Amino acid sequence: MATTIWKGALSFGLLNIPVNLYKSEERRDFKLSMLDEENLSPIKYKKVNAKTGQEVPWERIVKGYEYAPEEFVILTKEDLKKANPRATQTIDILDFVESDEVDTLYFDKSYYMVPQKNGVKGYFLLHEALVATQKAAICKVVIRTKEHLAMVVFKENYLVLTLLKFNHEVILPQEVHYLDEFEVPTFSDKELQMAIELIEGMTAPWNPTAYEDTYTDDVLKLIEKKVTHGEIEQIEEDTTRTGATGVVLDLLPLLQKSISDSKKVREKKSKKKSSNKKVG
Repeated sequence: MATTIWKGALSFGLLNIPVNLYKSEERRDFKLSMLDEENLSPIKYKKVNAKTGQEVPWERIVKGYEYAPEEFVILTKEDLKKANPRATQTIDILDFVESDEVDTLYFDKSYYMVPQKNGVKGYFLLHEALVATQKAAICKVVIRTKEHLAMVVFKENYLVLTLLKFNHEVILPQEVHYLDEFEVPTFSDKELQMAIELIEGMTAPWNPTAYEDTYTDDVLKLIEKKVTHGEIEQIEEDTTRTGATGVVLDLLPLLQKSISDSKKVREKKSKKKSSNKKVG
């Protein structure tokens, strides 16, 4: 049974739709333990009292806000709910916007929204209305102790809630100066045309299943080899890629080779597809 991330109601005008939120991603992160090099004993972290140095048991730990130096207000889960009961239990729709209008810089994490038994009709009514209008609902939701801006969109039969960053949490291009030290270089029409040709040659329909986390697979293979043989292959540095050398490169030979390599890859993929069709 999937774990519910959040329970409450989606407020759509005067209509309240009871919903649950479920995860929409599956992480493949592998965990590396911190060990003492001397005897490979795991390193453990202890929660200790800063004044006494004594370890504090979990059941005695509370959360507090430091309103003055070493002066705290203790806040329980019940306190946080009481502060604004509606905010912790309701997703309030504030506005509707065009689906493609929200800048990707604001995107954070997504969850599947699923109706509770008494919210099925309202859920699918909102779903069909979003499909018909091609709009997204902008709303706010409190998850755990943080309020998030969020966006509700339709994905096939589901409503999906995507957490957004508030405007003050996003650093916009006009607010940063990372490129100030660089002067925009000049390039020839031929260089631009070849770059465009390379892009067009590498353009394909979006297919997320075509991309795999090969690095994680390689690390896991390396771990398996060390377990079975106690050996390790030295990873050679890829010297074919150009680094930050400070040297002005002649782009045309690189572009020409890139286009040639891209064509070979496409031909190889095309032959593989044809071979698969014949086998099928």
